[in-house]
Amino acid sequence: MAEKNRRDDEFADERLDDEAFDDAVDDDATDDEDEPVSRGGTATRSRVAKTGESTSKRTETGRVGFFGRIARFFREVVAELRKVIWPTRKELLTYTAVVVVFVAVMLSIVAVLDYGFAKGVLAVFGN
Repeated sequence: MAEKNRRDDEFADERLDDEAFDDAVDDDATDDEDEPVSRGGTATRSRVAKTGESTSKRTETGRVGFFGRIARFFREVVAELRKVIWPTRKELLTYTAVVVVFVAVMLSIVAVLDYGFAKGVLAVFGN
């Protein structure tokens, strides 16, 4: 009987921890502030009005028109480009140099292998 009481006490402590965690999660979920979604801080969460109206303009059939879809596409492209972390000039030059050197090394390896295989094929099959 004593073991059963100890087990109930252990589970009671775990339930209290869970309740405290749930309260903390609920407090975070009820913030009405628009927080930045990305590190750049340019994009914010969009919220639907409490009256149930959506923020997009729709036709009476419930579908967005052709030009509306094109406009939304360009807005999303601009929003994604704002999230990009662009390299500095020095980083760009460094990355470019690394790529050029890597391509030159790979080109020389492929050229040597091609030359070697060509000589090997001519040696085996004759000229």
